[in-house]
Amino acid sequence: MKKWDLSVEILLASILTVGQYFLAFFVYKLPGVFWLQIVGGIIWVLSVLFALWPIFLLRNKGKPPKGKSYVHTTKLVDSGLYAICRHPQYVAGILFNLSLMLLAQHELIFAMGIFSMTLMYKDIQKADDESLEKFGSQYKRYMAQVPRANFLLGLFRFWNKRKEQER
Repeated sequence: MKKWDLSVEILLASILTVGQYFLAFFVYKLPGVFWLQIVGGIIWVLSVLFALWPIFLLRNKGKPPKGKSYVHTTKLVDSGLYAICRHPQYVAGILFNLSLMLLAQHELIFAMGIFSMTLMYKDIQKADDESLEKFGSQYKRYMAQVPRANFLLGLFRFWNKRKEQER
């Protein structure tokens, strides 16, 4: 198995996201549609949840070797946020881009966000391949149960599964 590498897609997506952030808050501080900005703020908060919660889940349940980062898990985590989507930190990046688009409401920020989100989603496919290599058939079963990034579908499936278990 190869070591974790920063992919070209994620590097470019990160640069675009930082550019988007800079433009949204320091260049294009235009008045926009207020309710869209409120939705953008809510999505921003949601992106923070999707970014931070996995750190604690992977540290506690992923069993990384002592002294190693949470990304060096030795056990597949399929609970908490990982029961809803397979790649919550990628989802966090996508949601963050979307929030900036809604907050700033500018064409350039919108275009940068769409490109950045596309690159992030493309990189999720690589992450799935690496996880398949690392965890094998266990990950393949996990892929069949939990959506890649569609957390709304994941919430729906999770809710239905819990209702079925209660019966």
